[in-house]
Amino acid sequence: MSDPRVAAIPVQDCGKDLVDIRVSGAFLVDERKHDPNGHYAHLRQGVLDRLQHAQQLLPSGLRLLIVEGYRPPALQRAYFEEYAAELRHANPDWNDSHIREAASRFVSPPQIAPHSTGAAVDLTLADQEGLEVDMGTRMNASPEESNGACYTHADTITLVARSHRDTLCRAMSAAGFVNYSTEWWHFSRGCRYWAFSTNQPAAIYGPLERP
Repeated sequence: MSDPRVAAIPVQDCGKDLVDIRVSGAFLVDERKHDPNGHYAHLRQGVLDRLQHAQQLLPSGLRLLIVEGYRPPALQRAYFEEYAAELRHANPDWNDSHIREAASRFVSPPQIAPHSTGAAVDLTLADQEGLEVDMGTRMNASPEESNGACYTHADTITLVARSHRDTLCRAMSAAGFVNYSTEWWHFSRGCRYWAFSTNQPAAIYGPLERP
């Protein structure tokens, strides 16, 4: 996300509204990122439509478990600054530029963060009982905590976890999403990172504030 080419992508917002993914009852929605205003359970309508398609592509017995969608810019900024502070404490010899670049591999800089556009979703797979399946690491495990196993294509996870990650990636990719390769759980459609990854001339969703 620290690549200046991502920030250089223009935004031509299509104006799709944020919608509450809980209303339809089509998805399992986890409460771990719950906030008083329900921000976490909102996505752009176009993103939600593609999520429904992705779920239909999953093998029998598996469902998407949605953990976090929209993230207000102020919260994104707090996440970024908190992680940057952790890196600065652990690496006192790193300069500010190095800290920012390293932090951006795991937490998007606020000005380009896909979550703050309503175009990104953190999710995993669940079985018929609604229990999370083995994905190799917990969701939101940092590169330091997981020794790099949080990277989507890490070769240090079990064959079972690899199979589950591949299943998730196939369904999401077929529905038009792109994965952020340092986070197996993070997918987006329509943001600047998506536009950069798919050679689109512009993003169709930009940052927004939800009342």
